[in-house]
Amino acid sequence: MSPDYIKAQLILLISIVAGIAFVGCIYELSYGAPDFGFAVTWAILLASVPIGVYSFVKAVSLARKSMQ
Repeated sequence: MSPDYIKAQLILLISIVAGIAFVGCIYELSYGAPDFGFAVTWAILLASVPIGVYSFVKAVSLARKSMQ
């Protein structure tokens, strides 16, 4: 395995965690009483979207690069 492939796996893990955080925030906000409060939950929600998308795209590009 190349170092780029290992980096891609770690970055993909970040994307997965961001996706879980996004879904968790949606659940907390729809429930009506977020554990961390509305401001923190919205901040996590808004931060998890670009982090998740960027890290997914970066992981895919690194994985493709390592396959060549």
